[in-house]
Amino acid sequence: MRILLCNKFYYHRGGDCIYTLELERLLHQHGHDVAIFAMKYPDNLPSPWQDYFPSEASFSFGPKMINALFRPLGSREVKEAFERIIQDFKPDVIHLGNIHSQLSPLLAEIAHSRGIHTVWTLHDYKLLCPRYDCMQPNGLVCEECFCNQKEATGKAVKSPNPNACLRHHCLKGSLLASFIGWVEMKKWNCDRLTRITDTWICPSQFMLKKMIQGGFPHEKLIHLCNFIDVEKCLMENYSQREDYYCFVGRLSHEKGVETLINAASHLPYRLIIIGDGPLRSHLNEKIKQLCCQDRIQLAGQKNWEQIKHLVAHARLLVAPSEWYENNPLSILEAKCLGTPIIGARIGGIPELINPISNGKALGEADGDLFIPRNVPDLTEKINLLWTHPFNHEQIAKRSQQRFSAESYYESLMKLYAPS
Repeated sequence: MRILLCNKFYYHRGGDCIYTLELERLLHQHGHDVAIFAMKYPDNLPSPWQDYFPSEASFSFGPKMINALFRPLGSREVKEAFERIIQDFKPDVIHLGNIHSQLSPLLAEIAHSRGIHTVWTLHDYKLLCPRYDCMQPNGLVCEECFCNQKEATGKAVKSPNPNACLRHHCLKGSLLASFIGWVEMKKWNCDRLTRITDTWICPSQFMLKKMIQGGFPHEKLIHLCNFIDVEKCLMENYSQREDYYCFVGRLSHEKGVETLINAASHLPYRLIIIGDGPLRSHLNEKIKQLCCQDRIQLAGQKNWEQIKHLVAHARLLVAPSEWYENNPLSILEAKCLGTPIIGARIGGIPELINPISNGKALGEADGDLFIPRNVPDLTEKINLLWTHPFNHEQIAKRSQQRFSAESYYESLMKLYAPS
């Protein structure tokens, strides 16, 4: 089978990029011909298809910003580049990933016009929310752009408010950026996207429900949890744990790292925070103000081998997200290393955790949940799980089976070639 994978970046940037790279590797392993369509970018990995990539579009001030202003609606450059790779590669299936803004759903429209089967993996909520994450600039969860559900009373009905993005200046706190996002959502609306897409893959049940809530048809939505290369998580001994717990991810507001630091300041245990991001300086100052330098370490960005060692020997991994987290790879990887998870009860996180608070047996429990933003609850859960006798090997083996690439591949082939 000839498969064209599309994602706006082609390097290890975030979960969507890692997914694309791992999927490319998986499909090659099974003998498929795979081509890549992405945007030109300095950090991209080398690809035999890179001559087809359209030029870089950046929302930072400068000459590349001109591209960024028109790309969300579908530019001529992207159209011509995509039609050229389709003409030369002749794909049987086009698999879309994170394509909004820099590439746009124009790709799906072109594929549909040529009768090519189109599958689209959703990594965020861009089809429902102009700023991807269902949050307002104040950090509060928001569904104004797509909410059409009844109130708790069952009487009144909330209708979508497509102008909410403009009112709240949701994108980058800028009216101009928010206007572009608003126009983009108007053009690539639910009805139009439904006509040009065969299947959307929702990595979490939570996302699938939100897509239905936003008006997308149930019959075109499939839940399929993300996969990882479980081979990289294999170890001889999963029970060698040291006296620290950890966080892995981007240091940004929606990830809840500040909530975690507030909880950690009340505990005697050592916390290692792995990752980088815009909050790094702020968090460093906060740790100093709380006088916790001896217990909380900002370890910075690490490569996989370093992350593997730290996570595999941690007592716990905390995922304190405050947005509708979809299906985070950090949790999948930690569980495949046998590490229990304390996760916020939000988005798709609860689907990945068997909580001890639900009375799970020793061999079944692999963590617990806490109320998002709730420092006392998180503090209590860390204390509770610190001495809990988890079966680390069982956690690893069950997770490696659940999140294996081969299991994912079998399900994906049914979507690529539906009966």
